[in-house]
Amino acid sequence: MIAAAAALVAAIAAAIGRRAPEALVALVGAALLLVFGVLEPDAALDEAESLASTLIVLASLLVLGDGCERAGLFDALAARMAARARGSGPRLLGYVFGAAVAVTAVLGLDATVVLLTPAAFAAAAKARLAGRPHVYACSHLANSASTLLPVSNLTNLLAFSATGLSFAGFAAHMALPTAVAIAIEWIVIRRVFRTALAAPGTTPDAAPPPLPRRPLVILALTLAGFVVAEPLHLDPAWPAALGALAMVPRIRAIDFPLLAFVLGLSLIVRALADAGLADIAADVLPSGTGLLALLGATFLAAALANTLNNVPALLVLLPAAAAAGPHIVLAVLIGVNAGPNLTYTGSLATLLWRRVLHQQGEQVSHREFHLLGVLSVPPILVLGTVALWLTV
Repeated sequence: MIAAAAALVAAIAAAIGRRAPEALVALVGAALLLVFGVLEPDAALDEAESLASTLIVLASLLVLGDGCERAGLFDALAARMAARARGSGPRLLGYVFGAAVAVTAVLGLDATVVLLTPAAFAAAAKARLAGRPHVYACSHLANSASTLLPVSNLTNLLAFSATGLSFAGFAAHMALPTAVAIAIEWIVIRRVFRTALAAPGTTPDAAPPPLPRRPLVILALTLAGFVVAEPLHLDPAWPAALGALAMVPRIRAIDFPLLAFVLGLSLIVRALADAGLADIAADVLPSGTGLLALLGATFLAAALANTLNNVPALLVLLPAAAAAGPHIVLAVLIGVNAGPNLTYTGSLATLLWRRVLHQQGEQVSHREFHLLGVLSVPPILVLGTVALWLTV
């Protein structure tokens, strides 16, 4: 367990510090665990085989996001949001919220962080409004709104099969918790940034360009493919891959280092689980469909996500959660998705968001970040789990 834990710490440290390629660190760590017998070859093959479909869907979503950016979708979206805000900070925030929820749900939280955050900056600049409320909205909704669909977050993709639900069934269970999370984020961000949002802006003179239709049609067809795949007994990887090929038929658009990092990280966590952590998680994780059991699973997952990072936390808890029942799996997802808004290291998406801000010349206020987290995360965890319990 010590060897596997050391490999996990090294992989996460590489992802956070970026002083060494995180994919290489994760794969080397997994290879060393195999060489020294900490991870059995059969277990590694089983883990890699179970991840194959998830990695295909993840790669396809990244390609879809890249294609949308190349087609000018996010530039056109920024211009439209700035024009329709008509110099109003709250109105622009509403458009950013809507865009962040839609992008997170369909393309995943990384697209919201990497592609929509610069668009929110651009929209605020065009309207001569403060940018901070809108970019914080992108960061928070990338995590808290990522519970809606199986494709909205890597954690959802990893846990989807364990829920035993269809694509539409997953969305039906998580719609109310996601709506609760969005409402809480709206109230908190409006309250914290009320002064900045009250300052008037201007309406841009130039008319916004039309939204490119091709990427929107491809996204709609891909989403429809996810919905009908289950009744047709098709793997979700098929509609994802077809959508990616239709959007950008180039293999270089695939982020192979990220896929390698996820594979290496999964193998390391499998070794950690086999070494005894899975048994500990099974002893600690509640079971059943009662409200207290669901709340316990949510807060345990959130605490582990802020300690280990959300993907390792999910991988550690998933076997025990799957054995405890599908609603425990969904409660764990609320914890590992919304919980990381409390700390910088809770989610890799938050770390990417900080880099995007630095590229835009914007400094992150530690006080603002943690204030937003303290005000929004606890009520989202509690009320989101209550909303999930109401669907049981």
